[in-house]
Order: sequence, then C-alpha cells, then structure tokens
Amino acid sequence: MKQKRHRGLRDLIDEAQRMGELVSVNGADWNLEVGALVEMVCQSAREGKAPALLFDKIKDYPEGFRIFSGGTNSTRRLAYALGFPEPSNAMDVVRNYRDRMKQDFKPLPPVEVNGGPVLENIDRDDDVDLTKFPAPFLHERDGGRYIGTDVIVSTKDPDSDWINSATYRVMLHDKNTCGIWMSPGKHGRLIREKYFAKGLPCPVVISLGHDPLLFMAANQEIDYGADEIAYAGGHRGEAYEIVRSELHGLPIPAESEIVLEGEMYGDELRKEGPFGEFMGYYASEASMAPVVKIRRVYYRNNPILCVASPSKPPTSVTFGRSIVKSAMIWDEMEKAGCPGVKAVWCHEAGASRLFNVVAIDQMYPGHVKQAGLLAMNCHAGNYAGRWVIVVDADIDPTSTFDVIWAMSTRCDPPNDIDFIRRAWSTPLDPLLRAPPFENNRAVVDACKPWGWKDAFPATAETSPELREKMRRKYPDLFG
Repeated sequence: MKQKRHRGLRDLIDEAQRMGELVSVNGADWNLEVGALVEMVCQSAREGKAPALLFDKIKDYPEGFRIFSGGTNSTRRLAYALGFPEPSNAMDVVRNYRDRMKQDFKPLPPVEVNGGPVLENIDRDDDVDLTKFPAPFLHERDGGRYIGTDVIVSTKDPDSDWINSATYRVMLHDKNTCGIWMSPGKHGRLIREKYFAKGLPCPVVISLGHDPLLFMAANQEIDYGADEIAYAGGHRGEAYEIVRSELHGLPIPAESEIVLEGEMYGDELRKEGPFGEFMGYYASEASMAPVVKIRRVYYRNNPILCVASPSKPPTSVTFGRSIVKSAMIWDEMEKAGCPGVKAVWCHEAGASRLFNVVAIDQMYPGHVKQAGLLAMNCHAGNYAGRWVIVVDADIDPTSTFDVIWAMSTRCDPPNDIDFIRRAWSTPLDPLLRAPPFENNRAVVDACKPWGWKDAFPATAETSPELREKMRRKYPDLFG
C-alpha cells in the first residue's frame, strides 16, 4: 500500500511532535531571541538529533502568528519527509536518496487548482503591511530584520516557460518593500538581469512558509532550466498543488503559509545587509540591492513563518543540507562514470559545502584523482567548495576522527594534494575580498597508495566480529 504523503508544513510539524522532535517556545522576542535560540539549540544537540522549534506568542504579535525552524534538520524528520524507511544513521538517508536518483526518480510537475489554504487571506496594494508578520532580527550585527531566510523566490525566465524557485535572503525594509540579495551566477539573478537589461521590473513571488521539501529543492544546485517544485514533488511522491498569483500568474504552492507577490526594480536600489551568512561570517558588507515592491500578500489563518538562521555551523539547516548534497554529489559522480563510490559526506563544519569526503574502493590507477576532481567539479559540489578528501572504503566519511586519521597516515602532502584555481564561489566567502569571486581548492588523496595498497600496514583495531561479540556480552558498557 502506498504511503500517504504529507500535504504541507503542518503535517510535518504534527509528525515531528509525534516523534518527540518538536519543541514549542512561547513568549520569545523576535528581536534577537528567536535567532539566538535557533542557533544555540542546534549547536547543543547531538548531530542529526536537533529538534524542530515552533515559536508562538511572539513579543508584539498576536497568538497564532508563529515561527518554525529546522523542519528537516534531523535524520528521522528528513527521512520521513522524503518517504524513506526509518533510518539508523545519516548515511542510510544519503544512500536512499542516491538510490532514488539512480533508479526511479521522476520530477512530478505541479497540478494547478482553483483554490487552497494560502488564499484564506489576501492583502492588496495599500492594505499590504509586511510588518504584521514576526520577521526576526536574527544576529546582533545584522543590518535589519530578515523576513525571508527559509524562503522560496520564484521568477519566470522572460525567454521561455521556465519557472525558477530558489533560496535568497529577503530583508524587510518597510510595510511594502524588501530587498533580495542574490549571489553572482545563481539562476534567479541570471533571470532578473534579463528583465533589467530590457528595462523591465522582474515579477516575483516569495513563499515564506512551506513544505520543507520545497525549501530543500530551492536551496540546492538543481540543473539550469529545471522546475524545483516538480523536483520536490518527485521526492514527495505526489505532485504539489499550485494556484496562480493574481498579478503575474506565477505558481504558488496551495499549502504555503505566507506568500508575497510583486516586482524587483533594477533602477531602484536600497541598502541591504549585512547579514550573518552560511559560512559563519559577515563576509559581505552592506550593499545597494534592487528594491522589491510587494503588491499582494497571500496567507493562511494563523500563519507560520519559516526561518533559517545561518551562522557558524551547525545551524538549523546544515544537517539536512549535508544529507541531500552528499547524495546529489554521489549521484552526479556515478552518472559521470566514476565507479566504486561507497559513500559521500559533506560535513556540517564546512557549512555543508566546503569540506566534502568521498570514500571509494580503489579499482585502477588514477581512480582517486578521478573521484576527487568529479566531486569538486560536478554541479552539486562546485559552488563555493574548498576541500575534497578522498578516502578508502574502510574509512567512515561522516567521522571527522576517521577522516583526519586517514589524512594523517595515508596522505603525503607534496604528492597527494592537488589544487584547482579560479573556481565558482561567492562574495560570502570570507577569504575573498573583491570581484571576481573565484576561489582556490584542494583535492586530497588520503587513500593507501595504489602501487602498494595491498602491502600497506594493517590497521590495528578490533575486528567487527569481536566487537559484536563484546557488545552482546557486555551491553551495559555500550548503552
């Protein structure tokens, strides 16, 4: 029998509560307290065990105007959202995701319907007031309140029917304007510049609360021209229902909580930032960014604003992103012809992008180099990368201890580290000071040398069979 899939955010909140992985917080201040609590809870939790947070009775706002954070930032919650079996560890979810992409994944285009919960309330033109929603001031050095962090920004390519839905930070300016910062090379920015080059404003819809799978698709490197809503629908196993926006006919998920509609103006700029970003720094100064004029607001009764709080990792999104990005890199490596990949892990400490580990069974000379270069340069692994470490299959790539041990004992630095220069990065990289925002990277061979790997000294550790025997005989010692 096919598993009944969740319809939207509220179903997943209910499931998180059933799992015992939801914490409700009442009375927090939107000014710094929400951001601090999201950050501190993630940093204090065991990896893959951070609870989701649901804030209500937020200072200055009516009860029912809520904030939600960390929807799929745990092994169990992400597996449930993706329709996978109960996992025993993060790599189970990575493998299931990669297997789905390899075997039977098909995007499911959204289905247009005439109505949905998102249309329960509509504010138009002069009635628009973005300050009615509890946009948080997340970090102490931010330049303002950010209404959009766990956000989906949708635009239509003026030269085709392609709808791009991606994640960009959205700063609240006043009751009906905000600013969107887009990194160079990102699809939404490429689309926006097409409109600006024609002297036209760029129509946009911005979802501020939604199914976390839509956010998952929006914040990953999906192929140019792909429909992220269809991609997320394929992973949900059921197409999303959408309604058309009043002004521009752009798609809006019918189960979204809050959606803004308006236009971005290339000839009207306003100061945006600074903002504490995903690498854990204030790497980009405040800058002038196009103004977004909001002319429609669609929202549910008792709306839920989704919030991500990027900062020094781990954060409310890094664990879930690590799982998905690991699976995407693994899938792309195999599709490019690299055999013998046993596991991939993008470490949270590298903001789920900067420190990626690939475990392989070496099969031929040059296999390690091939694996490392593919992991660094495939679409899913290219943006803002820095380190790729290739290890043997006996190394657990999720274990920092194992990876450092392999680097320390199997890597000869002058011979086993290669460099890639002038790669695609971002102004958010703290090492980059000025355009062009290109960075340098390292591919580390931390494998046993191919020419004599079978003669490499044996590892001094207890065998798996004896370990299991000891666990059975002395269970109290191992929890």
